Amino acid sequence: MRFNRMLLSVTLVVVALVIQVSVLARLHLPGAVPDLVLLTVLALALVYGHVGGALIGFGAGLLSDLAPPADHAAGRYALVLCVVGYLAGLAKPENGRLKSATGPMVVVVAAAIGSTVLYAGVGALVGDTAARHVGLSNLLITATLYDLLLAPFVVPVLMALARRAENDPLADGGSASKTADVASGWLSSGTGLRIGSQRGGLRVKAAKARVARAGRIKGVKRL
Repeated sequence: MRFNRMLLSVTLVVVALVIQVSVLARLHLPGAVPDLVLLTVLALALVYGHVGGALIGFGAGLLSDLAPPADHAAGRYALVLCVVGYLAGLAKPENGRLKSATGPMVVVVAAAIGSTVLYAGVGALVGDTAARHVGLSNLLITATLYDLLLAPFVVPVLMALARRAENDPLADGGSASKTADVASGWLSSGTGLRIGSQRGGLRVKAAKARVARAGRIKGVKRL
């Protein structure tokens, strides 16, 4: 991984972990806790691909294992997020642009369910039965719900920041327009708006207007 990727990834993971431990974990919501670290790993994996997603997931999981008040064996969540980051990276858009919210939302749902099941499974292997006492079905439902509610406010923004640090051609034209392009895929599926097609239509109309104007000017010159 290049230096700018590493620097941005470490910064975002640390910030997400601090917010999750100091804010989200203190909300005392029923069931699971909204997993901001998981969403951060997903967003970066959708930009950097499966290799970057696996490395970021392992690092983020290891920090989560070591951060207080963690009470489980170190390396447990690192394994979970490493697998999740790798699989999420396989869903990276080919052109890097989200055209619909369907794909990322499916990734978030699959990651929330898969990480919960895998974490509980690894815990069962090492003798941790906490998930059994809380109720695995309750954890699955609440984890998926919380992550889905939080994802539209986290994933598009972090993907835009990752592209910006990557000097991606899609990031040219300013951070505001770039963030709007990334978020448009999430908004279009839920609202029925076709933001990308509307922009394309405006560009076509502007091009036709310029051609017509040039034709009129040439006609005047001939006269």
